[in-house]
Amino acid sequence: MAELKRPPTKSRGFYVRMRLLHGYSKHHQRQAQDKSFFRRHYKWVLWLSLSCYFFSPYLLSQSPKQSLNPLHATGFAGSGSTHSSRALFESSLSLSNSSSRRSQEPKIDQELRGLKIYVYDLPPKYNSEWLSNERCSTHLFASEVAIHRALLTSDVRTLDPREADFFFVPVYVSCNFSTTNGFPAIGHARSLLLSAVQLISSEHPFWNRSSGSDHVFVASHDYGACFHAMEDRAIADGVPEFLKKSIILQTFGVSYDHPCQDVEHVVIPPYIPPESVRRTLEASPAGGGRDIWAFFRGKMEVHPKNISGRFYSKAVRSVIWHKYSGDRRFYLRRHRFAGYQSEIVRSVFCLCPLGWAPWSPRLVESVALGCVPVVVADGIRLPFPDAVPWPEISLAVAERDAARLGPILGRVAATNLSAIQRKLWSPEVRRALLYNDRVERGDATWHVLRSLAHRLDRSRRRRRSRVYGQ
Repeated sequence: MAELKRPPTKSRGFYVRMRLLHGYSKHHQRQAQDKSFFRRHYKWVLWLSLSCYFFSPYLLSQSPKQSLNPLHATGFAGSGSTHSSRALFESSLSLSNSSSRRSQEPKIDQELRGLKIYVYDLPPKYNSEWLSNERCSTHLFASEVAIHRALLTSDVRTLDPREADFFFVPVYVSCNFSTTNGFPAIGHARSLLLSAVQLISSEHPFWNRSSGSDHVFVASHDYGACFHAMEDRAIADGVPEFLKKSIILQTFGVSYDHPCQDVEHVVIPPYIPPESVRRTLEASPAGGGRDIWAFFRGKMEVHPKNISGRFYSKAVRSVIWHKYSGDRRFYLRRHRFAGYQSEIVRSVFCLCPLGWAPWSPRLVESVALGCVPVVVADGIRLPFPDAVPWPEISLAVAERDAARLGPILGRVAATNLSAIQRKLWSPEVRRALLYNDRVERGDATWHVLRSLAHRLDRSRRRRRSRVYGQ
């Protein structure tokens, strides 16, 4: 075999050193190239990283259908992309917190769909001057005062009329009390309202822009927008021409054609001071003992035709008096008594026959104090039927059956009275019929606003359909 020649020891050391130097040189060349590449591109890498960090929350907020938990939905957990997963996590936390805040906000804004109402600041002669008489803000027609007060502090009020959906015109027409009998006299109502319309149409452009169709008034007396206490005169006069395109909040409402509701309107409850209801319930809870079977206190004519020649209550109250005044089950009183609410809260059935108009404040008082209202008024429309289940908490008796109230109530007492009372005593039902100084979710003013919001929705849909049709 040939013998391999090995290089001399010294030469071999030189060879090894040269190989090491050659490798070291190549390593530094690669490092220099890497550093050169990094120097050329690090700005772009930094810009891209910062962009991802700052803009990823915005991008996520524009995608509400994605899960709010990116650690499970996007697969970034444990990926080593610290900045990306941190940005997504912070975005998730922000969205979660904002969602939590929205859920904790009062639902009034959600229910009222961003409704905005501008309240005209009219001279005192149209409203505040009338409050010198304390009865103006407490009597059965005082919803015109209560709604105005509640709107002034409501979240739906806007001080910028240009962004308003509706315009509220606060004119108190029911506070002119007669010096003869103390009842509200509304003979001045039409002229006072016309004066207010002339004022706002001359000082502001909004009435003329819509011909008053987005303006809201309150007519809280017997025949609402006709502004008269007697039906024959109310029908003859009709709704004032200058209000026929406006929206009227009125206590009068019937299920048949009637000239006094030939206008856009919302049926509202008459005013009962909520403080008086609370005081009565504190003394005698609605679910307490009831020792009066059937109750009525108020005007009951012995002779159907009164001195004016008209048949008050269409003679219904006279029929009830003649038929049941001697019946021990019926607690009927013809004279006033300031503490009559203490009698209502003791009663099982409360009679609510029509007076001059179909509606009566007894409807609200009966419901608020847990007494089953017995409505004797043909064709009456009751307020807020979507919130107050009237067929389930009250009885409707035809006017012609007034003389048969005894057996009718007896049959109900023997069958489904307890079921009626359970639904009647719901706090939500009571709340819907009472006004407060500040709007509370579910109270009477809130339901008025909700009705206006629904009208606004319909108006928007009609406008959209017209646009699409074109």
